[in-house]
Amino acid sequence: MDKSPDQILDSKLVHIQNEFKENLPNIVLCSEPFHKAEFLNKLINSVETPVIFVDMDLLYTGYIESGLIQKKHNLTVFHPTKESWGGEFTKIISKVSKEKFLVIIDSFNGVYNMFEDLESAIFINSCIMLLASLGKDADSSIIITAMARKKENEGWILTPGGKQIIKSTKTGVYILKKIENDLVIRSIDEDSKVFKIQSQI
Repeated sequence: MDKSPDQILDSKLVHIQNEFKENLPNIVLCSEPFHKAEFLNKLINSVETPVIFVDMDLLYTGYIESGLIQKKHNLTVFHPTKESWGGEFTKIISKVSKEKFLVIIDSFNGVYNMFEDLESAIFINSCIMLLASLGKDADSSIIITAMARKKENEGWILTPGGKQIIKSTKTGVYILKKIENDLVIRSIDEDSKVFKIQSQI
């Protein structure tokens, strides 16, 4: 086991799940889509609660359809379009308001690409914060991924496109990387704990 006090071996994602409960919603930033998909699959497999997966970039769905990832029985996948967003979001809100869920929105990039203007982006953030508020009452976790990079003097921005991520003070923001064979996730805050997830690939 890693002896560094700042690093926690968390192959079963117990500590990471506890971290995610501290904030609603949580944003996981990553620069590699395959690392993102691997992390989300591990997260889904680590929970027994029902999972709602809002797949905006269709990467995870592609893994399921190709057989590279086995779909869990407690996983419900949504593929909203700009036209169907309202109806699909209403279904998700209805579920989350009644029962504990792990909700994953993958990803911010897909949402912002769908709703290009600032007014729509603000509307989407309002939807997400409403979801987070309802999720808090039901002890749910809300995870949003984003393909992003850090730009000097601007902080973390979405890639491609360069849009800044709109977030509130209640939002937890984490960085996901792969170092050798381990997935590593930590808060963007300085001197934060580092969680290491051993790869099984």
